[in-house]
Amino acid sequence: MTTHALGHRPVHRPGPGRRGVLAGGGALALAASGLLAGCGADGGDGGKSDRFRAAFTSGGSEETLDPHVAPNFVDQARAKALYDTLGTYNDDMSVRPRLAESWESDASGTRWRIRLRKAAFHDGKPVTAADVLYSYRRAGGPATGSASQVLLSAVDFTATKADGTRSVVFALKAPNFEFPTVFAGPGTEIIPDGTTTFRKPVGSGPFTYVSFTPGGTARYRRWADHWDGAPHIAELEIVPANGESARLNALLSGQVHYAADMAGASVDQLKKEGSTRLLTVKRATAQQLLLRTGRKPFDDPRLVRAVQLGIDRAALVRIALAGHGEVGNDLFGMGLRGYPQGLAPRVRDVGEARRLVKEAGAEGLHITVETSSVDAAWEPAADLMARQLAGIGLKLSANTRAASTYFSETRTQGVAAFNTTSTLPVSDFLEQRVRGGAARNQTQYASKRFDALLEQARTTRDEQARLALLARAQKIARDESGLLVWAFSDANDAIAPSVGGLRATPPNSRDWARFDRVRVS
Repeated sequence: MTTHALGHRPVHRPGPGRRGVLAGGGALALAASGLLAGCGADGGDGGKSDRFRAAFTSGGSEETLDPHVAPNFVDQARAKALYDTLGTYNDDMSVRPRLAESWESDASGTRWRIRLRKAAFHDGKPVTAADVLYSYRRAGGPATGSASQVLLSAVDFTATKADGTRSVVFALKAPNFEFPTVFAGPGTEIIPDGTTTFRKPVGSGPFTYVSFTPGGTARYRRWADHWDGAPHIAELEIVPANGESARLNALLSGQVHYAADMAGASVDQLKKEGSTRLLTVKRATAQQLLLRTGRKPFDDPRLVRAVQLGIDRAALVRIALAGHGEVGNDLFGMGLRGYPQGLAPRVRDVGEARRLVKEAGAEGLHITVETSSVDAAWEPAADLMARQLAGIGLKLSANTRAASTYFSETRTQGVAAFNTTSTLPVSDFLEQRVRGGAARNQTQYASKRFDALLEQARTTRDEQARLALLARAQKIARDESGLLVWAFSDANDAIAPSVGGLRATPPNSRDWARFDRVRVS
């Protein structure tokens, strides 16, 4: 099972509820994950105090240290250790500098000048404009498979030029005053000009490469000459532990300092256990039901509206998320920059939903929703939605697909499907997943009004005016797009009591997995 940095964050099935049971099964779970072999036998709260160990779900034998094809959270953690980006995201997904010292656009929004700070790669060579151009052309090429390829396709690379060794002028095919969100995203890491292999990678990040086995342990060493200061720890190990119970046991037994992606009973267990600390981020993941408006029956907006009004969101949070979340309001990005303010919550209205179903001639209509064990919330959510929608005259049943192929299959198959998306800039999400014809628009929504507002926002220089246009566009999509955000689930990582320097922060943001800031007492 993989955990996606830019898209889907699984909420794993709850593990055993008592520590005695966990401790009894821990050795088997860790051995199965490869963690015991990867960690050695230092013991005692993660091992030596100058070595920090973090446990993540592995991406398997196909893993690579190529940062431009790093879709999973473990990939992003490794990329942050080795590489750097021009910018990064604050918690609200606004942009702040990293390798870029500053940026500015011309009046048209089609030319962006980025000035680089003085920084060097691990081999001592300076980071230059040529490295930025090579990295972006590579990440923007369809053959690479970068998650940022769609956003980078807005760049006219034939007209984009270096202006000296530490300045790049990006030429865009159309005005875009939201362009800085592009160069802060995962999949845009800067690599040395001409890099073609990542067996012994060279980056400009806070750690240097020591060793890596795909599906296994990655080891790094502190780099004293990093532009943002040397890491506090001498060594970093990112180790695989694919089961949530394996990560929990590794933390409780002292084999690791950090356990990523805790949920359900594991969170409750850690709270009761008390010797570890949880880093909890509220509303980190948008839980979605995608209704394909380009196909029957959801080409009828009355049925989209009926489903919106027919589900009980509070019950879904209480039961499917075990209370670890917040009711959603059919829009992505609650609490982030660009999310519309002052929206009244979507309230369940069984009578109105039943009336809409009857008006559409759909009483007794059978609808299949695609689901999977990828996210532990989906199957109980499907069961509960089936009971809720029965009350408005619709029959809902679940088609459970294999986790390994779920996302590829549901891009094209079915009329309704569960999905999740982690924190991203609101404008990027709308461009990638709601705009008509976008490759990742899985509801097949197409609205000239929405697209025109999105285009107008992108070409508007004034920040407040731009955000107001984004808000208008989202209010239209909320009612029409078939993107039903029924909840926002929490994200939980856990750390040992000896660990300092980490804080709760959303995935994809600046301070998430910033292991160079870690201190181990």
